[in-house]
Amino acid sequence: MTRTWIPVPDHSDFPLHNLPYGVFSRPGEKARVGVAIGDAVLDVSRLALPAAADLAAVSLNPFMSRGPETWRAVRSRLTEMLTQETYRPAVAPHLIPRTEVALHLPFDVADYVDFYASEIHAANLGRIFRPTQEPLTANWKHLPIGYHGRAGTVVLSGTPVTRPSGQYKPPEATVPTFGPSRRLDIEAEIGFVVGVPSALGRPVPGTAFAEHVFGVVLVNDWSARDIQAWEYVPLGPFLGKSFATSISPWVVPLEALAAARVTPRQDPPPLPYLADGQRWGLDITMEVRLNGHLLSRPPFATAYWTPDQQLAHMTANGASLRTGDLYASGTISGPRRDQRGSLIELTWNGSEPLALPDGSSRSFLLDGDTVTISAAAQAADGTRIGFGDVTGTVKPAVSHLLEN
Repeated sequence: MTRTWIPVPDHSDFPLHNLPYGVFSRPGEKARVGVAIGDAVLDVSRLALPAAADLAAVSLNPFMSRGPETWRAVRSRLTEMLTQETYRPAVAPHLIPRTEVALHLPFDVADYVDFYASEIHAANLGRIFRPTQEPLTANWKHLPIGYHGRAGTVVLSGTPVTRPSGQYKPPEATVPTFGPSRRLDIEAEIGFVVGVPSALGRPVPGTAFAEHVFGVVLVNDWSARDIQAWEYVPLGPFLGKSFATSISPWVVPLEALAAARVTPRQDPPPLPYLADGQRWGLDITMEVRLNGHLLSRPPFATAYWTPDQQLAHMTANGASLRTGDLYASGTISGPRRDQRGSLIELTWNGSEPLALPDGSSRSFLLDGDTVTISAAAQAADGTRIGFGDVTGTVKPAVSHLLEN
């Protein structure tokens, strides 16, 4: 096993096999690209690396646009510098304790798409909302269903999430009302970050996934279930989803996840344009905590649709990719109750509230609640490849009757 000369704590999210990218700053300094290793951030803008000017930028976009050849070259060079003692004098001065830096949104988000990749999650919602019908809609196993979200409300982990207001109609009411959401929920997801753009009018096949996608982040696509339920027919999610999408600060490179790849079973076989990929399912286990209490461990390996298929479908009509595009898996849920990735499933639409250690219970989120999602995969030698976490605290709704 290759070892680094940097002390890395046991069970760290960020061993040598990981080397995720982020953007950081120290007080009074300009933001720039860093790489997490152990408990430190390596200021890669100060090292003799390929694409050095791009690594001094305030976002990952310039570096991500370079493509796989540059990504591999930088990763290889970093691994060399972090494992060979001869580089220690040149590298060690640029290692900064993570406790001393501020982290920033790692990339400028161009477009945002959210998918519906988990068959178990989709079937659960079907049973909740259409108990007398088939759980899955007729199209579900033929195409990766998704919707376009709002790039401007993708926020960094730790950003407070203000309870959204909107229009909804309680079941007992005859007319809708407007007010703060009473059914605020989470969605535990995995997100994929596009580095290399594509031309308008030219579909991107699933086989080109690793040529375009730079890396992976954790996503909490917050959801106001009452607002969404009233508005989504016939065009789909809008205000119930667009108020906030939280992402983790570290982008884990695809190369770090090579050993985690799995191929899901799909029946019926997908159409040819979706059959080229199917090699980028990932064995990642998430953990969802509410106010520190572990609620569930959603397994991403159970996802039906894979990110390479989602990329192929997203561009099948000729839609172009842009550097900084983010697309997410949709809520991931496993077959057991303690593997469900949303409160609407964990509480079965509020009918089975969760009991918390402090004696309180939850059907949906209350003001002041903090949700944290973490995740990990494994390298070929069993080393933990962590993603850090994505967290957010619910703040009270803002009155729509604001004073001028």
